[in-house]
Amino acid sequence: MKKVIIYTDGACSGNPGPGGYAAVLMYDRNIKEISGGEKVTTNNRMELMAAIVALETLKEPCEVELYSDSAYLVNAYMQGWVENWKKNGWKTSDKKEVKNKELWERIEQQRKRHAVMFIKVKGHSDNEHNNRCDELAVIESQKFQK
Repeated sequence: MKKVIIYTDGACSGNPGPGGYAAVLMYDRNIKEISGGEKVTTNNRMELMAAIVALETLKEPCEVELYSDSAYLVNAYMQGWVENWKKNGWKTSDKKEVKNKELWERIEQQRKRHAVMFIKVKGHSDNEHNNRCDELAVIESQKFQK
């Protein structure tokens, strides 16, 4: 399996409000940047969309290190939330519907294709790839503010 490193980020001006997402994908010496956005969305949705679009971009099954500053995304996997939600019929521990279920299901589809490790990074810090994702995501969100 090819090993791919992905950095992702989401941005939202208001919550909800105009939002953007971005990812930087790295394989060998190749770097690809992707981004997009929505007119009315939330920060959490944009964080998930960044991961989804990045994973969906991969043309073949890969071993992926996915770096994100989103505790929502990373903790959902590292702390077993997603597995519990699935066992409970996509309900939280307090029996409420999981928010953004359709996006979590899209990530789950990609996890069937790829071996994904989610890694938390500090946002707005000195990580050039995370900062680039933030920059691209903000640019995307600004497109909807005009």
